[in-house]
Amino acid sequence: QVQLVESGGGLVQPGGSLRLSCAASGFTFSSYAMRWYRQAPGKERELVAVTGSLASITNYADSVKGRFTISRDNAKNTVYLQMNSLKPEDTAVYYCNAIRSQNNYWGQGTQVTVSS
Repeated sequence: QVQLVESGGGLVQPGGSLRLSCAASGFTFSSYAMRWYRQAPGKERELVAVTGSLASITNYADSVKGRFTISRDNAKNTVYLQMNSLKPEDTAVYYCNAIRSQNNYWGQGTQVTVSS
């Protein structure tokens, strides 16, 4: 059974940091590209960051470049999103996604709220 379980969300003040984790099971994690998406209220889901099956390949949305870092630990079947210098506009539900060929798996999401 495929599972993606996000954790690490919460309430943080502007300028603060959070680290999201996504623990994967039920598939060969190391052969999948992993992505983080987010969806704010009333907005479409937005791709935030991508890491290929080879962790050396990463890409970011312009809105988070220089502030967010995606990484993966294939030994732990986990992908991370380190979020620094958070802004109120980063408030959203953050989703983990695993993709390879026709397989496309999603987590349940974790809420991130940036507010003073």
